[in-house]
Amino acid sequence: MLILSRKIGESLIINDEIKIIVVNATERQVTLGIEAPKEVPVHREEVYHEIKNTT
Repeated sequence: MLILSRKIGESLIINDEIKIIVVNATERQVTLGIEAPKEVPVHREEVYHEIKNTT
């Protein structure tokens, strides 16, 4: 697992096409913005597992 530190307004780039931006952070929660091509599905982990279990 890669662990990185980012501040509000900073971002990560994955594979030249997915950008993850730290929008807000508190002691208990981080809000992320995700820019990805429409053909790349983006889900919260629990939703992803639910989708996988129903197909």
